[in-house]
Amino acid sequence: MSESQDPDALAATAARTLAELTGVERHDIALTLGSGWGKAADVIGETVAVVPAEEVPGFHGSAVPGHSGTLRSIRLANGAHALIIGARTHLYEGRGVRAVVHGVRTAAAAGARVMILTNGAGGIDPAFGAGEAVLISDHINLTATSPLEGAHFVDLTDLYAPRLREIARNVAPEIAEGVYVQLPGPHYETPAEIHYLRAIGGQIVGMSTGLEAIAARAAGMEVLGLSLVTNPAAGMGDPLSHEEVLAAGRAAEPRLAELLSRIVARL
Repeated sequence: MSESQDPDALAATAARTLAELTGVERHDIALTLGSGWGKAADVIGETVAVVPAEEVPGFHGSAVPGHSGTLRSIRLANGAHALIIGARTHLYEGRGVRAVVHGVRTAAAAGARVMILTNGAGGIDPAFGAGEAVLISDHINLTATSPLEGAHFVDLTDLYAPRLREIARNVAPEIAEGVYVQLPGPHYETPAEIHYLRAIGGQIVGMSTGLEAIAARAAGMEVLGLSLVTNPAAGMGDPLSHEEVLAAGRAAEPRLAELLSRIVARL
């Protein structure tokens, strides 16, 4: 994505291309499915079309194992349409912040008013066990950047929409809530860094979601965030590996898919 391109214009072009390729003029909600959450795309409704991400302007094939690299249009039971973004761009890929939030902006341009962001995360709070789903109540952005450019001031007081979190709690009363910390990655954190994050109020940590949530809010969407705790964070368990993240995601997929399906059905 060229830095000279207007990001909103590119998102509008991507949305038009998506409508042409899927045959769906408007998508009502959008979901970005991170590690462990991908199976939800198979159970929330009827797949209308699957589009390789690179066929849509501004998107790229996934650079991370565990992400599908596609955009999928799904018809829900109530007749609404959901856009599944399986081609998340991470900040550490070096494509810039605009690329990181392009999926969110495209979803907004395609008509989505609700953005569901999911991820796999390390557990900072020892109360959160591996394999547990956590509802994001707030976040701390430690990427040292923002998706907003210029004098664009956006209130983030209720960034993770209370209405949507209430729906999630009604579906799963047992679900824990926590504060998510986004760091740029791609390396995992040191034990000293995890100690710092815990001291400032972080409870789960990962390399996505926060910047996307800000862009979604700026675009006028309601945001729901969900994390799968794939492992205890650095210094709180065994040494970390991406294979461990993928294995935890595979083990939790059926349960997470059922949870997300029930939430989407109530939107």
